[in-house]
Amino acid sequence: MRSIWKGAIGFGLVNIPVKLFSGVQDSHLDLDMLDERDHAKIRFLRVNEHTHKEVPYEKIVRGYFLKDRYIILDEHDFEDAAPEKNKVIELENFVDIKDINPIYYEASYYTEPEKQGVKAYALLLKALEKSKKAGVARFVLRNTENLCIIHPMDGIIVVTKIRFEEEIRDRKDLKKVGDSKITKKEMDVGLALIKQYSSPFNISAFKDEYNSELLKIIKAKAKGKRVVIKKIKPQNAGSDNLYDQLMKSLGTKQQA
Repeated sequence: MRSIWKGAIGFGLVNIPVKLFSGVQDSHLDLDMLDERDHAKIRFLRVNEHTHKEVPYEKIVRGYFLKDRYIILDEHDFEDAAPEKNKVIELENFVDIKDINPIYYEASYYTEPEKQGVKAYALLLKALEKSKKAGVARFVLRNTENLCIIHPMDGIIVVTKIRFEEEIRDRKDLKKVGDSKITKKEMDVGLALIKQYSSPFNISAFKDEYNSELLKIIKAKAKGKRVVIKKIKPQNAGSDNLYDQLMKSLGTKQQA
Protein backbone atom coordinates (compact mmCIF):
# COMPACT_ATOMS: atom_id res chain seq x y z
CA MET A 1 0.00 0.00 0.00
CA ARG A 2 1.44 3.37 -1.01
CA SER A 3 1.23 6.33 1.36
CA ILE A 4 -0.42 9.51 0.07
CA TRP A 5 0.77 11.90 2.80
CA LYS A 6 3.51 12.11 5.41
CA GLY A 7 3.40 14.37 8.42
CA ALA A 8 2.49 14.22 12.09
CA ILE A 9 -0.50 14.11 14.42
CA GLY A 10 -0.20 16.95 16.94
CA PHE A 11 -1.29 15.60 20.35
CA GLY A 12 -0.72 18.45 22.82
CA LEU A 13 3.04 19.11 22.77
CA VAL A 14 3.69 15.66 21.29
CA ASN A 15 4.10 15.25 17.52
CA ILE A 16 3.46 11.71 16.27
CA PRO A 17 5.06 11.14 12.84
CA VAL A 18 2.67 9.18 10.62
CA LYS A 19 1.93 8.17 7.05
CA LEU A 20 -1.57 8.30 5.58
CA PHE A 21 -2.96 5.58 3.33
CA SER A 22 -6.28 5.70 1.51
CA GLY A 23 -8.75 3.59 3.47
CA VAL A 24 -11.38 3.31 0.72
CA GLN A 25 -11.49 2.23 -2.91
CA ASP A 26 -14.03 2.47 -5.71
CA SER A 27 -15.92 -0.79 -6.29
CA HIS A 28 -17.59 0.40 -9.51
CA LEU A 29 -16.66 -1.24 -12.78
CA ASP A 30 -14.20 0.77 -14.86
CA LEU A 31 -16.29 1.61 -17.94
CA ASP A 32 -14.73 3.61 -20.78
CA MET A 33 -16.54 6.14 -22.95
CA LEU A 34 -16.29 5.04 -26.61
CA ASP A 35 -17.23 6.29 -30.04
CA GLU A 36 -20.24 4.17 -31.06
CA ARG A 37 -18.95 3.94 -34.67
CA ASP A 38 -15.52 2.35 -34.11
CA HIS A 39 -15.30 1.85 -30.30
CA ALA A 40 -12.32 4.22 -30.06
CA LYS A 41 -11.81 5.77 -26.62
CA ILE A 42 -13.09 9.29 -26.07
CA ARG A 43 -10.38 11.72 -25.01
CA PHE A 44 -11.05 14.95 -23.13
CA LEU A 45 -8.86 17.88 -24.10
CA ARG A 46 -8.09 21.04 -22.12
CA VAL A 47 -9.02 23.65 -24.69
CA ASN A 48 -8.57 27.43 -24.68
CA GLU A 49 -12.08 28.87 -25.05
CA HIS A 50 -10.83 31.67 -27.34
CA THR A 51 -8.34 29.90 -29.62
CA HIS A 52 -10.03 26.46 -29.38
CA LYS A 53 -6.54 24.95 -29.20
CA GLU A 54 -5.37 22.38 -26.65
CA VAL A 55 -3.45 23.83 -23.68
CA PRO A 56 -0.42 21.85 -22.35
CA TYR A 57 -0.85 20.83 -18.72
CA GLU A 58 2.26 22.79 -17.64
CA LYS A 59 0.70 25.99 -19.03
CA ILE A 60 -2.47 25.69 -16.95
CA VAL A 61 -2.77 27.95 -13.89
CA ARG A 62 -5.56 28.40 -11.36
CA GLY A 63 -7.37 31.64 -10.73
CA TYR A 64 -10.29 33.19 -8.88
CA PHE A 65 -12.63 35.59 -10.68
CA LEU A 66 -12.84 38.75 -8.58
CA LYS A 67 -15.02 41.63 -9.82
CA ASP A 68 -13.88 41.95 -13.43
CA ARG A 69 -10.72 39.86 -13.73
CA TYR A 70 -8.98 36.65 -12.66
CA ILE A 71 -6.49 36.67 -9.78
CA ILE A 72 -3.91 33.98 -10.54
CA LEU A 73 -2.67 31.80 -7.67
CA ASP A 74 0.56 29.79 -7.47
CA GLU A 75 1.71 26.99 -5.15
CA HIS A 76 3.19 29.48 -2.66
CA ASP A 77 -0.20 31.17 -2.24
CA PHE A 78 -1.80 27.88 -1.22
CA GLU A 79 1.04 27.17 1.22
CA ASP A 80 0.86 30.68 2.69
CA ALA A 81 -2.90 30.27 3.35
CA ALA A 82 -2.18 27.62 6.00
CA PRO A 83 1.60 27.25 6.43
CA GLU A 84 1.49 25.79 9.92
CA LYS A 85 -0.96 23.06 8.91
CA ASN A 86 0.92 21.72 5.90
CA LYS A 87 2.46 18.75 7.69
CA VAL A 88 0.55 18.50 10.96
CA ILE A 89 -2.87 17.04 11.78
CA GLU A 90 -3.49 19.27 14.79
CA LEU A 91 -5.91 17.83 17.36
CA GLU A 92 -8.12 20.66 18.61
CA ASN A 93 -10.57 18.88 20.92
CA PHE A 94 -12.19 15.53 21.67
CA VAL A 95 -15.86 14.62 21.24
CA ASP A 96 -18.24 11.67 21.39
CA ILE A 97 -18.27 10.23 17.88
CA LYS A 98 -22.03 9.62 18.16
CA ASP A 99 -22.49 13.40 18.28
CA ILE A 100 -21.22 13.75 14.69
CA ASN A 101 -24.08 13.42 12.21
CA PRO A 102 -23.22 11.00 9.35
CA ILE A 103 -24.04 13.75 6.81
CA TYR A 104 -20.62 15.24 7.65
CA TYR A 105 -18.58 12.11 6.80
CA GLU A 106 -16.32 11.95 3.74
CA ALA A 107 -13.29 9.74 2.94
CA SER A 108 -11.26 7.78 5.50
CA TYR A 109 -7.51 7.19 5.71
CA TYR A 110 -5.47 4.63 7.64
CA THR A 111 -2.43 5.84 9.57
CA GLU A 112 0.85 4.11 10.29
CA PRO A 113 3.43 5.49 12.71
CA GLU A 114 7.01 6.19 11.70
CA LYS A 115 9.58 4.29 13.76
CA GLN A 116 10.32 7.20 16.10
CA GLY A 117 6.61 7.73 16.87
CA VAL A 118 5.46 4.19 17.73
CA LYS A 119 5.12 4.68 21.50
CA ALA A 120 3.27 8.01 21.25
CA TYR A 121 1.02 6.52 18.54
CA ALA A 122 0.20 3.57 20.79
CA LEU A 123 -0.61 5.93 23.67
CA LEU A 124 -3.03 7.99 21.56
CA LEU A 125 -4.65 4.84 20.14
CA LYS A 126 -5.18 3.26 23.58
CA ALA A 127 -6.39 6.56 25.06
CA LEU A 128 -8.98 6.94 22.29
CA GLU A 129 -10.15 3.35 22.79
CA LYS A 130 -10.40 3.71 26.56
CA SER A 131 -12.08 7.13 26.56
CA LYS A 132 -14.41 6.19 23.67
CA LYS A 133 -13.72 9.65 22.24
CA ALA A 134 -12.71 10.90 18.79
CA GLY A 135 -10.33 13.76 18.15
CA VAL A 136 -11.34 16.68 15.93
CA ALA A 137 -8.49 18.12 13.87
CA ARG A 138 -7.55 20.06 10.73
CA PHE A 139 -4.87 19.33 8.16
CA VAL A 140 -3.90 20.29 4.62
CA LEU A 141 -4.10 17.66 1.89
CA ARG A 142 -3.47 18.57 -1.77
CA ASN A 143 -3.49 22.31 -1.00
CA THR A 144 -6.90 22.11 0.67
CA GLU A 145 -7.64 22.51 4.37
CA ASN A 146 -9.67 19.60 5.71
CA LEU A 147 -11.61 19.04 8.89
CA CYS A 148 -11.34 15.49 10.22
CA ILE A 149 -11.96 13.18 13.12
CA ILE A 150 -9.30 10.83 14.48
CA HIS A 151 -10.68 7.57 15.81
CA PRO A 152 -9.50 4.01 16.57
CA MET A 153 -10.40 0.96 14.46
CA ASP A 154 -9.02 -2.56 14.83
CA GLY A 155 -5.76 -1.46 16.41
CA ILE A 156 -4.98 1.48 14.14
CA ILE A 157 -5.80 5.19 14.13
CA VAL A 158 -8.12 6.26 11.31
CA VAL A 159 -8.39 9.80 9.98
CA THR A 160 -11.85 10.46 8.52
CA LYS A 161 -12.43 13.71 6.66
CA ILE A 162 -15.66 15.48 7.59
CA ARG A 163 -17.35 18.43 5.95
CA PHE A 164 -17.32 21.97 7.32
CA GLU A 165 -20.69 23.38 8.39
CA GLU A 166 -20.81 25.72 5.35
CA GLU A 167 -20.68 22.68 3.04
CA ILE A 168 -24.01 21.40 4.34
CA ARG A 169 -26.95 22.86 2.44
CA ASP A 170 -29.65 24.75 4.34
CA ARG A 171 -32.77 22.69 5.05
CA LYS A 172 -35.16 25.58 5.68
CA ASP A 173 -36.87 25.25 2.27
CA LEU A 174 -37.71 21.57 2.77
CA LYS A 175 -41.21 20.65 3.84
CA LYS A 176 -41.24 18.85 7.17
CA VAL A 177 -43.92 16.47 8.34
CA GLY A 178 -44.37 18.32 11.61
CA ASP A 179 -46.82 16.78 14.06
CA SER A 180 -48.50 14.33 11.71
CA LYS A 181 -51.32 12.49 13.40
CA ILE A 182 -49.75 9.13 14.21
CA THR A 183 -51.92 6.98 16.44
CA LYS A 184 -50.49 5.07 19.41
CA LYS A 185 -51.19 1.69 17.82
CA GLU A 186 -49.44 2.76 14.60
CA MET A 187 -46.42 3.90 16.61
CA ASP A 188 -46.38 0.67 18.63
CA VAL A 189 -46.37 -1.47 15.47
CA GLY A 190 -43.76 0.78 13.85
CA LEU A 191 -41.47 0.31 16.86
CA ALA A 192 -42.15 -3.44 16.84
CA LEU A 193 -41.19 -3.57 13.15
CA ILE A 194 -37.90 -1.76 13.87
CA LYS A 195 -37.18 -4.16 16.75
CA GLN A 196 -37.90 -7.16 14.54
CA TYR A 197 -35.51 -5.98 11.84
CA SER A 198 -32.80 -4.91 14.31
CA SER A 199 -29.45 -6.73 14.46
CA PRO A 200 -25.79 -5.91 15.08
CA PHE A 201 -24.28 -4.06 12.10
CA ASN A 202 -22.29 -6.45 9.89
CA ILE A 203 -20.85 -4.81 6.78
CA SER A 204 -19.99 -8.25 5.31
CA ALA A 205 -23.70 -8.92 4.91
CA PHE A 206 -24.00 -6.12 2.33
CA LYS A 207 -22.50 -6.71 -1.12
CA ASP A 208 -22.40 -4.49 -4.21
CA GLU A 209 -24.95 -6.59 -6.08
CA TYR A 210 -25.48 -4.12 -8.92
CA ASN A 211 -21.88 -4.30 -10.12
CA SER A 212 -21.83 -8.06 -9.65
CA GLU A 213 -24.88 -8.46 -11.89
CA LEU A 214 -23.49 -5.96 -14.41
CA LEU A 215 -20.27 -7.99 -14.65
CA LYS A 216 -22.33 -11.14 -15.33
CA ILE A 217 -24.03 -9.33 -18.20
CA ILE A 218 -20.66 -8.17 -19.59
CA LYS A 219 -19.18 -11.68 -19.49
CA ALA A 220 -22.30 -13.18 -21.07
CA LYS A 221 -22.30 -10.58 -23.87
CA ALA A 222 -18.64 -11.41 -24.53
CA LYS A 223 -19.80 -14.98 -25.29
CA GLY A 224 -22.73 -13.77 -27.39
CA LYS A 225 -25.27 -14.67 -24.71
CA ARG A 226 -27.86 -12.76 -22.74
CA VAL A 227 -28.25 -13.17 -18.98
CA VAL A 228 -31.74 -13.23 -17.53
CA ILE A 229 -31.61 -11.19 -14.36
CA LYS A 230 -34.29 -11.73 -11.75
CA LYS A 231 -36.05 -8.42 -11.20
CA ILE A 232 -37.28 -7.36 -7.78
CA LYS A 233 -40.87 -6.23 -8.01
CA PRO A 234 -42.29 -3.72 -5.52
CA GLN A 235 -44.72 -5.45 -3.19
CA ASN A 236 -48.31 -4.33 -3.34
CA ALA A 237 -49.43 -3.21 0.09
CA GLY A 238 -52.99 -4.20 -0.69
CA SER A 239 -54.35 -1.49 1.56
CA ASP A 240 -54.10 2.26 2.00
CA ASN A 241 -54.36 1.88 5.76
CA LEU A 242 -50.98 2.53 7.42
CA TYR A 243 -51.70 0.26 10.37
CA ASP A 244 -52.69 -2.63 8.06
CA GLN A 245 -49.49 -2.16 6.01
CA LEU A 246 -47.36 -2.23 9.18
CA MET A 247 -49.08 -5.35 10.48
CA LYS A 248 -48.60 -7.07 7.13
CA SER A 249 -44.90 -6.11 7.22
CA LEU A 250 -44.53 -7.77 10.62
CA GLY A 251 -46.14 -10.93 9.26
CA THR A 252 -43.90 -10.94 6.19
CA LYS A 253 -40.75 -10.73 8.31
CA GLN A 254 -41.91 -13.59 10.54
CA GLN A 255 -42.45 -15.84 7.52
CA ALA A 256 -39.01 -15.04 6.01
